[in-house]
Amino acid sequence: MIMTSHELDSFSIDGIRLFSTSLIGGAAAGIIVDTALFPLDTLKTRLQSQYGFIQSGGFRGIYKGLTPTIIGAPLTAGLFFGTYDGFKNQFSNVPSNLVPIVQMSGSVVGEVVCCITKVPIEIVKQRRQASPVQESIAKIIKNAYRGEGICGLYRGFWSTVYRDVPFSVLQLPIWEYLKKEYKLFTGKPLTPLEVAFCGSIAGGISAAMTTPIDVTKTQIMLANSTIDQKFTTVIKNIYKTRGLNGLFAGFLPRVAFIMLGGAIFFGTYEKACTLVEKNYKK
Repeated sequence: MIMTSHELDSFSIDGIRLFSTSLIGGAAAGIIVDTALFPLDTLKTRLQSQYGFIQSGGFRGIYKGLTPTIIGAPLTAGLFFGTYDGFKNQFSNVPSNLVPIVQMSGSVVGEVVCCITKVPIEIVKQRRQASPVQESIAKIIKNAYRGEGICGLYRGFWSTVYRDVPFSVLQLPIWEYLKKEYKLFTGKPLTPLEVAFCGSIAGGISAAMTTPIDVTKTQIMLANSTIDQKFTTVIKNIYKTRGLNGLFAGFLPRVAFIMLGGAIFFGTYEKACTLVEKNYKK
């Protein structure tokens, strides 16, 4: 199959997806990957915890926090991809040299939107995963709200944005670029497995480069007081007390988690979207 220059100069190379398709595909991918790789996420969180790996739980109870993940993962991932693809659709005819800018902008908008649901879920999940004093989900929510009001449920919102925006600004354009180049090389549409491989590579690169931000975000969310929660203060304290090793705590589990997660996530996303699109055509 030979593609025309018009096809290469626009998003028609990947097609235009409805918001509902992206929402369903993202939700399916989110629930599958976050559930399948949850133990690895728990270990990463405990390695990053300011309380230390052992005191945070070690290898015990690695499925603590799974319930809020099951509830929140499909909503968060669905919102992200629905927003991301919806944004791209608004600029479907841009010249090829502007495509990466649209992809980066779409990833920024998508991350900010999905953080509205992601942050409260992350707070509950990570405190279940790594807090030395284990509390029920209801008590974690009650204590967070009682101490700081609605802000208690959104502690670490901006640190999450600071982590996820750079991550997505790296990951999504790399993923899109790898898909485009692979499609040009083979001359045919990518299979879900090939999309998954591109997602794994993109995720691994992005995870490696944003680990210090992730460590900072984790420690802010796990903190029980309102002292020293500024992003810059926390990251400076980590470096001062533990050096570069502290900033890259949990590096291997995080990169492995996101490479595996990227493969499962993007593969599932592509497969789910394909199935939905086939159903629309019937």
